[in-house]
Amino acid sequence: MFPELVDPRVFRGGIDDFVDVFVIEWATFLEQLFNPFLQLLNLFESMLLSSPWWLIVALVGAVAYAGARKWSLVALLCGAMLVMGFLGLWEDGMRTLALMLVCTLISILVGVPLGIFMSWSNRFRSMMLPVLDIMQTMPSFVYLIPAIMLFGPGKIPAVLATVIYAVPPLIRLTDLGIRMVDTEIMEAAESFGANRMQKLVWVQMPLALPNIMAGINQATMMALAMVVVASMIGAQGLGYQVLQGITRLEVGRGLLAGIAIVILAVVFDRITQAYGKRAQAHLHTNS
Repeated sequence: MFPELVDPRVFRGGIDDFVDVFVIEWATFLEQLFNPFLQLLNLFESMLLSSPWWLIVALVGAVAYAGARKWSLVALLCGAMLVMGFLGLWEDGMRTLALMLVCTLISILVGVPLGIFMSWSNRFRSMMLPVLDIMQTMPSFVYLIPAIMLFGPGKIPAVLATVIYAVPPLIRLTDLGIRMVDTEIMEAAESFGANRMQKLVWVQMPLALPNIMAGINQATMMALAMVVVASMIGAQGLGYQVLQGITRLEVGRGLLAGIAIVILAVVFDRITQAYGKRAQAHLHTNS
């Protein structure tokens, strides 16, 4: 047995005291800060639940066709959405879809700017890489404890946990995409008098778009992997059905909900891949 040099309760007590003070001082402010995201999630959820099923299926088909221009993909994704409805999981699927849309939007708003800053500054990149490693490897239940203490069980901790888990790939791939832009192209832009923001908007971002789309794809896939964990802290949807299947030992309920999660994963994956391939093809055409 390893000798006990320091009582671990000292460390645990210090962390607990810090979190308690943080919750007392910042809980109200953070709740007000995240309240717009909660309202956005409720808005998306109410819109999806109140919309007729055929309209949602048609929208999925339209988005898929706009990205891929393939009727086979449209038929595949529309058929997948219909299967989710036939399984009796349409409403839960729409709740999960709303959560995924909000988490993906937040991940884009957070991940793309951080990836840009990482590509601009090697010092900032060296600071961010260990943070991203921790975000991807730390068990989600660890940072759920202070999140639940701050906000209580509900949708906000679910969104927070999902974004923390899903955003690192988007940050990394945005940084990689911008760094991979050919130096000769950047020198040509500089010779025309472009400043940093002009080079970013008109040169780097378009050329890095395939990598950014791949990051969005990875973020959505990792967000879907969090739906069961999110259900444990108050988020409704397909993850809650899986959780009920576990607690009640109902294999059928859990299996069907898992199939519905796979369906949403296929829909997100094929759509984001289609737009990524289209961006890549457009890039090669212009070059």
